[in-house]
Amino acid sequence: MPQPAEATEMQAALLRLRRTSGLPVVFGGLLSDPHHARIAELNGAQTGALRGLVISAGSGLGGKAIALSRPCAVTDYASSRHISHEYDTAVAAEGLRSVVAVPVVVRRKVRGVLYGALREALTLGDRTFDAAVSAARDVEQALAVRDEVQQLLATALEQVTGPHTDPGTWEDVREAHRELRALAPKIVDPALRDELLSVCGRLASAAGANRPPMARQVRLAPRETDVLACVAAGATNAAAAERLGLRPETVKGYLRSAMRKLGAHTRLEAVVAARRAGLLP
Repeated sequence: MPQPAEATEMQAALLRLRRTSGLPVVFGGLLSDPHHARIAELNGAQTGALRGLVISAGSGLGGKAIALSRPCAVTDYASSRHISHEYDTAVAAEGLRSVVAVPVVVRRKVRGVLYGALREALTLGDRTFDAAVSAARDVEQALAVRDEVQQLLATALEQVTGPHTDPGTWEDVREAHRELRALAPKIVDPALRDELLSVCGRLASAAGANRPPMARQVRLAPRETDVLACVAAGATNAAAAERLGLRPETVKGYLRSAMRKLGAHTRLEAVVAARRAGLLP
């Protein structure tokens, strides 16, 4: 079943779609299984006729978009000969005529569907069509990031709870830590972001308790830690900037600040000091 945070991302995308396209009604939902989507999010609807509607792949306009894995549109829903009409009653109750449906596709797998509609039988222009596709892409990106985070978290937790005598395992831990830190700012869901950062903390402290007590008093800003994690993996300032979505000058500033707090004079010294302080694995 779709998670609450995923519903939030769908809501945000629909709101943007309505604002950018001017469409009076937008709605959508995520797939509960490979063949069915449930309309859970609506914006601009005047009735509850569409809420909770289960869309089957191949049925109606949205079902056609799901089955074909591509956007579909009709100028007049009720009279269209290019779709089946299982959902005409709900569509008519809301007074919808011209409708566009865009599938949400992540790694070639349909995960949901977004709709935009008019209460008039008018041809939807390219601007409206592009806005609908863009909204779907926003949801796709959010879901892809969530998928990556969940996979990394699962891997990271295995590494934290398992034995770490193999040096190669520690390289895996450090790589997972770096990737999770880089993804954290992209996470909309506060609970998932907190879980991610909590696991990062566990990864950073998993090396053991052989650290000087004073070292543990060092405090770095989140972005300073992010930059050091990239530097520890051998990234240049430019590469770290690209990875973190920052400017190279900003990365340099964070690195200088971290080095000052750690009492380090070189990038390598900063990484070593951060590991001793339990800030990096």
